[in-house]
Amino acid sequence: MSTLKFDEGRLMQVLVAPIVSEKATMVAEKANVVTFKVLQNATKPEIKAAVELMFKVEVSKISVLNTKGKAKRFGKTMGRRDNVRKAYVMLKPGQELNLSGEAA
Repeated sequence: MSTLKFDEGRLMQVLVAPIVSEKATMVAEKANVVTFKVLQNATKPEIKAAVELMFKVEVSKISVLNTKGKAKRFGKTMGRRDNVRKAYVMLKPGQELNLSGEAA
């Protein structure tokens, strides 16, 4: 495991929440990939170390993308949703991560 060079407190904050959407579930079934919302300044090695530490699985690859928040109107005032950084975490073959909360 590569968690030696990172602060464990920081790793616990890197993963904000799992993303459960139609696209995320389709990708998960097709390619053994789990999707997470992560901190804006999280790096790929940090995300990998955090997933391996928290879920005790082996990660083979990580793709990261930034999504700009949409501009929204609330009556007269204009507002904006937060920018989101997503991480698609590909697990090694044979590894499994169940985020649905169902007992296996």
